[in-house]
Amino acid sequence: MSSKVYEDASAALFDVFDGARIMSGGFGLCGNAEHCIRQLHKSEVKRLTIISNNCGNQGRGLAVLLKSKQVERVICSFVGGNPDLEAQMLSGDVEVQLNPQGTLAERIRAGGAGIGGFYTPTGVGTIIAEGREVREIDGKYYLFETPLRANFAIIRAEYGDAMGNLRFKGTARNFSPQMAMAAQVTIVEVDHLVSIGELSPEDIHLPGLFVQRIFQGDHFEDVIEYKTNRPRAETV
Repeated sequence: MSSKVYEDASAALFDVFDGARIMSGGFGLCGNAEHCIRQLHKSEVKRLTIISNNCGNQGRGLAVLLKSKQVERVICSFVGGNPDLEAQMLSGDVEVQLNPQGTLAERIRAGGAGIGGFYTPTGVGTIIAEGREVREIDGKYYLFETPLRANFAIIRAEYGDAMGNLRFKGTARNFSPQMAMAAQVTIVEVDHLVSIGELSPEDIHLPGLFVQRIFQGDHFEDVIEYKTNRPRAETV
């Protein structure tokens, strides 16, 4: 069996191509695959379809790919806080498909589970449902949603071993396990690359079966978004 461990992001993302569909874990700026994003920016690949919660924020994270005009389409659930995506959406430079957050998560899960779609009451009776299949089930109407899949998933975990077994940190786990299952190639950067057997089975959030490439990251920025409604109290 060939090794899943790569030297760095450049080596792990060697075959990302123009027009690729890329799922990116992270919620806002939490849990971003920082090294992978920087490498995509450096590689100058273009016409990308990005599937993520909100494609970066405050000009950072995935937003750097928007700034460099490498993104053609975004499938997400949130645009607020991302002026780059908002501006390019309104100008028509980037196609944006907005999904309710639960629908986005379930579409990704469906892609990984290998099912052909699902019915949800979310969106029924709105413009989202226009021209799409709506079905009555037990007296209630549901909208049919299709699965999402990608060529690559770029995700970050706190711990990982050479087999690709992963443990995430808190809420940074977010969409990442489902994205790893829904992509052809999953590329993971970890805070700590540990020896096989160091992660106990009950502590593994995602088995290595769904990971093809892994590398040790360093010097993470770990940008945190703050919302301040009033001045912070003085501390003594």
